[in-house]
Amino acid sequence: MENTTGVFLIAGVCVIVLFMGAIRTKAEWLMNLVMRSILGTIAMYFINEALAFAGISLSVGINGVTVLTSGILGFPGILALYGIGLYKLL
Repeated sequence: MENTTGVFLIAGVCVIVLFMGAIRTKAEWLMNLVMRSILGTIAMYFINEALAFAGISLSVGINGVTVLTSGILGFPGILALYGIGLYKLL
């Protein structure tokens, strides 16, 4: 019985160490995603306002899908969203 307990204890410690390493890299990735999503949302808002001020009826709605697109893809994602909007306008 002692050997089984020792094996489970060692396996548990290994899992905890691996989990701690994974959390550190995931936290950095998650923070990067959140920051890019916030900045992308702000950029979409100002681009929509600038297009409306210029009299162009092209705007991208700000919702969960567009926020995640700008967060995952960054600036190219924002350009892709406006490209899709322009395609739909034609």
